[in-house]
Amino acid sequence: MFDLIIIGAGPIGLATGIAAKKAGLKYKIIEKGCLVNSLFHYPQHMTFFSTSEKLEIGGVPFVSHNPRPTRAEALEYYRRVQTLWELDIHLFEQVLGSEKQDNNFHIRTSKSVYISRNIVVATGFFDIPNLMHIPGEDLPKVKHYYDDPHLYAFSKVAVIGAANSAIDAALQTYRKGAEVTLIIKENEISDRVKYWVKPDIENRIKEGSVKAFFNAELMEVKEKEVVLRDENGSIRHLENDFVLAMTGYQPDFKFLKKLGVQVEEGFPIYNPSTNETNVAGLFLAGVVCGGMKTNTWFIENSIIHGELVVNQIVERNSISI
Repeated sequence: MFDLIIIGAGPIGLATGIAAKKAGLKYKIIEKGCLVNSLFHYPQHMTFFSTSEKLEIGGVPFVSHNPRPTRAEALEYYRRVQTLWELDIHLFEQVLGSEKQDNNFHIRTSKSVYISRNIVVATGFFDIPNLMHIPGEDLPKVKHYYDDPHLYAFSKVAVIGAANSAIDAALQTYRKGAEVTLIIKENEISDRVKYWVKPDIENRIKEGSVKAFFNAELMEVKEKEVVLRDENGSIRHLENDFVLAMTGYQPDFKFLKKLGVQVEEGFPIYNPSTNETNVAGLFLAGVVCGGMKTNTWFIENSIIHGELVVNQIVERNSISI
């Protein structure tokens, strides 16, 4: 019998585990992949928007050699957090579902069954890409996850999107020798793009190093070309080797619904003062709380969710006693 099962070993899942350990709760963190699995799948050369101190958890200092930490530094930091706190984590174990019996959750995983009074879902939103729903999207050359720019060297690359992921992919592949074309639905680069990166991409577009179609839409992907509609409504056919569809991601709503969480119009329903969902004893923590608004919650402003949820559990336990 556990006081708390935490689903997800990302930064917020770890922060929740630390809060549970400090409170003396019997807890376990269950993660379907590796430690901080989402961060592991970030592009290899990604730089965080936040400074390192804003990503700190558990009182462990995050020292970066850069003004803003890199993916590699973040992975090293959270490994150090785990080493110091020795949290009870089961990696590469997927939660399949949960049933509530006699006010306790019976949580089925790929390896076992656990009984817990409470659940915290801290699964983020990086698992499921927003699809374009166009012909050819299932071709192998279409990538919804961008990793290493070297793969695209000396190739013709179409990058879809105008936010951080798309702009990073466009600049990094361009600097590795790719011929890059940006296809953007809006009329400008997103204001959410990192402020030190935005002038870079704007200047590359202005000088013609990176081509850009604004107010445009990708209509179809073919083996050797892409088809788009430009701002004048004209159809263009461009030679193409790869499509990087940086169209964003969404939480696993199917999994949330399987747990009984109410989801309405792309947003999980929960009480923001407690983070408890419509299922008593089932809480949300981290960026999953934002639903389709993936720019609402980040690591730095949702770290507080762990202590918020644990305080609720401790308070209820003390009242019941």
